[in-house]
Amino acid sequence: MRLLLALLAGSLFGTGLFLSGMTDTTKVQGWLDIFGNWDPTLAFVMGGAILPMAIAWRLTAGRRPLAATAFPARPAPVIDRRLVCGSVLFGIGWGLAGLCPGPAVASLSYGGLGGLVFMLSMLAGMGVAPTIGARLDRIAAAA
Repeated sequence: MRLLLALLAGSLFGTGLFLSGMTDTTKVQGWLDIFGNWDPTLAFVMGGAILPMAIAWRLTAGRRPLAATAFPARPAPVIDRRLVCGSVLFGIGWGLAGLCPGPAVASLSYGGLGGLVFMLSMLAGMGVAPTIGARLDRIAAAA
């Protein structure tokens, strides 16, 4: 049951990304090009994700999910070096490639070498991130 719900949710998410234009790299880069040919339509995509999620967080208080024992805890609102560095790297990658993890996976379904190269690079970055993070933590602790 849990795998079926995950498949359904993932398929719905991927379809939403495709229909909203989030898998179109030129549309995403147009959203980020605020001093050029700016395309504000992705603001509606973000709003369409943020508003329902804010409502869902409110409605889940005290409830139990259908396919798990508990909902995940709300993340701590801590802004630290790791969050800032990760956000900067995410933004640079998003701006250069026009893709982030969700749309990258969805874009694999319609082929193209660019999406595959991005996905492999993203997975490599995810693989080395813990090692680099631990090394940076050791350097910061020594300073």
